[in-house]
Amino acid sequence: MNNIRTISYAQQLSFQLLLILLIGIFISVGHGVLVPIYFSILLSILLLPVTNLLQKCYLPATMANLVAVILALAVIATIVYFISAQMIGFLNDVPAIREHLAGHITSLQKWLEQKVHISTEVQKSYIDDIREGVRHSGGQYIGQTFLTVSQTVMFTIIVAIYSFLILCYRQLIRRFLFAVFSSQHKERLQFVLLQSKQIIQKYMTGLLIEMAIVAACNSAVLLIIGVKYAVFLGVFAAVLNIVPYIGLFTSLVFTVLVTLGNSSSMNEIIWIIVGMETIHFLDANFLMTKIVGSKVKINALMTIVGVVIGGSMIGLPGIFLALPTIAIVNVIFSQIDALKPWSILLSDDNENIPEKRILRHLKKLSDKRKAAVVLTQANKSNATDH
Repeated sequence: MNNIRTISYAQQLSFQLLLILLIGIFISVGHGVLVPIYFSILLSILLLPVTNLLQKCYLPATMANLVAVILALAVIATIVYFISAQMIGFLNDVPAIREHLAGHITSLQKWLEQKVHISTEVQKSYIDDIREGVRHSGGQYIGQTFLTVSQTVMFTIIVAIYSFLILCYRQLIRRFLFAVFSSQHKERLQFVLLQSKQIIQKYMTGLLIEMAIVAACNSAVLLIIGVKYAVFLGVFAAVLNIVPYIGLFTSLVFTVLVTLGNSSSMNEIIWIIVGMETIHFLDANFLMTKIVGSKVKINALMTIVGVVIGGSMIGLPGIFLALPTIAIVNVIFSQIDALKPWSILLSDDNENIPEKRILRHLKKLSDKRKAAVVLTQANKSNATDH
């Protein structure tokens, strides 16, 4: 033990970075197996209140777990059916939208040629280069990221089976975790498990509620403006809103392009930008705080870094799983002395200001104001004496 304590900080940091690298390689290589298990863990924790409620209704534990998983599958199937039904009309009009957009691009090219003096041939070469890059790299990335229909069905079935088994054997898994770690870490392990469960339940349920509210608001605003496919675009923007910071920009650009493909009025574009930006402002400052709560407190820098790393490692699932993963890792780091600096890096510093420090700052301001009042009164008295 003495040798471990005498290890320098540089060596400890090297070991920690090496461990992070090995974990990243392990996730990148084995994500095909790990991602369904991770999703099933999230789903099983989310379904825990449902199974507990069913067991209180005198339903056997195994039957309660099965009913909860079936209810979750029914909700997922309903959402997928609704989105698919909205997409059918949109996909049928894609050729017309593309043709209308081509007219806008031609008008833009003429404007650039007149105002910026960039010839049409040069613009066409730029567009061809971008199109070729998207065809080679972007198409390959999308093909790797988005699952086919058969893979999606298989993925859903595997996640449902895993979730059912995790719910059935959750007490066994809990005993295993307590058996792995020594008794002196029992309280910290209990804290990590409790906090992780609360983070997942709070984040997932809050995210679903927030997504439904944002989808309804987006759809209502687009319907009032008179945008075609308003419901589909509103739901699509709410789904992309899961991706922090990047999702809003992507959904806004997509909505504007679709609207340009169906209309020539710039007033609609302006109102779309104003409406969706207003909804996003209210969502980020009120809905996210009130609904999702204060459990997931990760600073913006680490959020974006986590989303980028998750997306580059395992694609779309990594983007979705990045934020809850970082929040759980932050809880684990906060309970390990050697890893507490990493917890500081992940946390939002604005939320960790001690209350005494705030009170001390307010007291200094109060003292300064009192001193200013006393000085003013003294100057007035001196002026009166003279």
